[in-house]
Amino acid sequence: MIAYESLQQVNKEFMDEYTTAFQEVLHGGWYILGKQVGQFEQSFANYCGVQHCIGVASGLDALVLSLRYFGFKPGDEVIVPANTYIASILAVMQVGLKPVLVEPDIHTYNIDPKKIESAITTRTKAILVVHLYGKMCDMDPILQLATQYDLKIVEDCAQAHGADYKGGKAGSFGDFGAFSFYPTKNLGALGDAGAITCQGDELNSSIRTLRNYGSSAKYVFDEVGYNSRLDEVQAAFLSVKLKYLDKITAHKQKLAGIYLRELKSDFIRPTVQTGFEDVYHIFAVRHPERDRLKKYLLEHGIGTEIHYPIAPHQQKAMQGILSGVGYPISEEIHRTILSLPISYGHTEADITKVVEVMNKFS
Repeated sequence: MIAYESLQQVNKEFMDEYTTAFQEVLHGGWYILGKQVGQFEQSFANYCGVQHCIGVASGLDALVLSLRYFGFKPGDEVIVPANTYIASILAVMQVGLKPVLVEPDIHTYNIDPKKIESAITTRTKAILVVHLYGKMCDMDPILQLATQYDLKIVEDCAQAHGADYKGGKAGSFGDFGAFSFYPTKNLGALGDAGAITCQGDELNSSIRTLRNYGSSAKYVFDEVGYNSRLDEVQAAFLSVKLKYLDKITAHKQKLAGIYLRELKSDFIRPTVQTGFEDVYHIFAVRHPERDRLKKYLLEHGIGTEIHYPIAPHQQKAMQGILSGVGYPISEEIHRTILSLPISYGHTEADITKVVEVMNKFS
């Protein structure tokens, strides 16, 4: 059986270093906002090419705190891609703002810059871009629109650790970059964890205050904040894995290369573009008979996933909340998308086997 992903296999190489890191935290006697968090924050900021990184409890919290910082008024609008994971939309709602969906590009699966301007109103305050599947959005036209209309930019980088656009890494383009370190990510912790990247000391200090109950000094509370702190154990694990992130990315890119070269044209493969370095958190293909293909692969011992089977505007929880005249491109993606095995724990032989089986599908 070629599983879609085995986290045990993915993390096998790092286990000895994880054990050492855990022992250091365990015996160090400092478990919240200590040196492990500080070290990881500095290392990840350097990796992303930004001044600051603030560790938080999850990727959702990273989005919520980023949006909360701006102090938008209830009902102000934030533009969000129509095919994103639900967390992007929940973050907007949890800050009392209105998510406005914009269709993705059918080729890249990221928000279509050409469709953003028509969604901007007098209430629009920000664009939340999502670098889906490990491919960055086309940032130049989005940044131009943000300047033209005086909009803030938050990058949802949950699937794009290390992804590059024209020489800049994910999390270095917007006012904030919001990262998830959920265990399945290319840079995954062994539990929930997240971080926010930013430039500028004022943004950094404000987010640090917000994540810690609104406190900038012990028992002194400047504003109503949150309890959202990256813990020492997860920070220690992340510092171990960060050293290997480029190696992990290179391995996944090599596996992606096999798919891109050898899968027959029946399967719509990810778009490769000049100026983009994709990190393939997910390798998603599309096929009009996706469900039958998924069943066929499972019958042949190959596990797959669907990211994601239901469009956000079709979710029960979003009924009466997300408005619009319809999102046919998003619906087409959700109806046909299938994620293939491409983890750090897979071998080239695994992927070659997947290709052989897929190419016999008819």
